[in-house]
Amino acid sequence: MAHISFDESIKILNENLPSVKASERVFLENALNRVLAEDIKAKYDNPYMPTASMDGYAIKYEDIDKEIKIIGKNPAGSFKYKKIEKGETVKTFTGSFMPENSDTLVPIENVEVIGDKLIIKEKVEKGFSVRPVGEDFKEGETLIKKGTLIKAGEIGVLASLGIPVVSVVKKPVVSVLATGEEVVDLDEEYKMGQIRSSNNYTLTALGRSLGYETHNLGIAGDNKESIKNKIISALQNSDIVVTTGGVSVGDFDFVKEITGEFDVLFHGVNIKPGQWIMIARAGEKYIVSLPGFPYSSFVTFLLYVVPIADAFENKKSLKVIEAKLRDDFIKKFKKTQFVAVNVSFENGEYVVDTKGKKQGSSGILTNLIGNEALMVLNEGLYSLSAGEKVKVILY
Repeated sequence: MAHISFDESIKILNENLPSVKASERVFLENALNRVLAEDIKAKYDNPYMPTASMDGYAIKYEDIDKEIKIIGKNPAGSFKYKKIEKGETVKTFTGSFMPENSDTLVPIENVEVIGDKLIIKEKVEKGFSVRPVGEDFKEGETLIKKGTLIKAGEIGVLASLGIPVVSVVKKPVVSVLATGEEVVDLDEEYKMGQIRSSNNYTLTALGRSLGYETHNLGIAGDNKESIKNKIISALQNSDIVVTTGGVSVGDFDFVKEITGEFDVLFHGVNIKPGQWIMIARAGEKYIVSLPGFPYSSFVTFLLYVVPIADAFENKKSLKVIEAKLRDDFIKKFKKTQFVAVNVSFENGEYVVDTKGKKQGSSGILTNLIGNEALMVLNEGLYSLSAGEKVKVILY
């Protein structure tokens, strides 16, 4: 099967993304970074009565030039004095309801109190520091739309509405399996020619950092039946099974044979790193086989696993921006290339550079330390000059 272009692979992928998963109910304290599955509408006005926005005295504005009688006080949470008459005032605190007939709050620093008499030394405008009914939201108003990613602000609004349990979209379940006879786990002794398994740990951490329910399935070696059984077993409880290694053309590469039993969307993309990538679909389940090189598997996870996983929740974890190149850069590979870069925001624009990043094979895992961006370079051989604009993926 011939390699396809990156753009073609994304087109095929977008045409085969899954439907949004069903919803589940979670306690509010567990709703952070989840996707809301229902519109949240206000059941009342907030505030539902005119409210003081600072400490002061509630008055009728027509009395502002007069000596006014203090008849009591309403601390926040208390509403003993519900009404004032002409020539009267109530000391009112931040968050307290304004008594009936009052329309203005005079700050405490603007007045002098002599006994039960209030003398206003510095005037304010009518309606000063009074929150009107419905200032924050009105009854029936949609406050948070379905599909919103719940952050701290949304948590605050939900809490203010007295909502302890909220409906959210179920998280996609991603399972990661490393393959390869040369790969050994962290607690195993290894001999010449073998390498420590890092992909399953790296990708599990990456998936969890993006909010997916991600499981590390360990290592399956190169035994065809073992790999097949682990993939089939993982599919029972996963939405996406990700394998690393075993998807190129080597004599011991079995994953391609196993996924060939499913609907293979494509196998082989003209990109660097990660040309040997294969995506297969089994109904609403996916098998994504990534290359074994650590940097390759990381980048291709972002490019191909993340869009599938995000589609299950109808969210976008990656952001594509335009940035200015700080230094000259020479593109030495014809394929569409993804380069680890440093990114900063300077003078109102994003700036990227490759300072401290090693240029070489797809096995340079240390390029990922502290990294949060990939520069996207279209096919061809060319040079870029400092100051040119480039496309960057933020994750």
